[in-house]
Amino acid sequence: MMPSRRTPAASLIVALLATASPLLAADKPAEKEPAVVTPGPVPSDAISLFDGKDLSKWKGEQGGEAKWKLLADGVMEVNGTGSIMTREEFADCQLHVEWASPSEVKGEGQGRGNSGVYLQGRYEIQVLDSYQNKTYFNGQAAAFYGNAAPLVNACRKPGEWQSYDIIFHAPKLAEDGKTILPGSFTVLHNGILVQDHIPVKGDATTAAKFKGVAPKAPLVLQDHGNPVHYRNIWIRPL
Repeated sequence: MMPSRRTPAASLIVALLATASPLLAADKPAEKEPAVVTPGPVPSDAISLFDGKDLSKWKGEQGGEAKWKLLADGVMEVNGTGSIMTREEFADCQLHVEWASPSEVKGEGQGRGNSGVYLQGRYEIQVLDSYQNKTYFNGQAAAFYGNAAPLVNACRKPGEWQSYDIIFHAPKLAEDGKTILPGSFTVLHNGILVQDHIPVKGDATTAAKFKGVAPKAPLVLQDHGNPVHYRNIWIRPL
């Protein structure tokens, strides 16, 4: 039986594969074992910002103690004393917030169950009773306020608990200190995707507490004059 012969092309392919393998291995970043995180109402690596017991993680927008009403069932209620902000500052994060608009419907449009979740005190995901309540699209519930309407309206009825799960990457300054590198929002409203990697270019939204781009800043919950309820708020720095 005659020994098989490789064609010049086959020999070249074999040679390329032989030299490519170590190069590909060298280019691949070293991996490490992922940390173990226990899931639950609050993940084991998350910071609980409000567990229904007290407002110790928060302060008033003008300084001093947060004065929102703490209800007997582990809920805090917006009560006209001004917005509140976290004592700790955050950058990129995963945020979970549960909220409920008043069960007694009063007003319409922006006057109905209005509040807001401000990442870094600048970029607002709108809280609003948008159940059978018309308003401008980029101002309804789960909108990146003034910038992007939600993909769908996933609002529950007034008084029912709702959730936001937000993945936020903050805008950052480039090495030149002037160019803004956009961040992004991804938001799930009641488990439904409503903001899909929406750019955040550094412009603060209406009524933002802070301006400009910063490495870290507080989370702010807005007092817009409506008695919105909040519970079970936690954050995972990324």
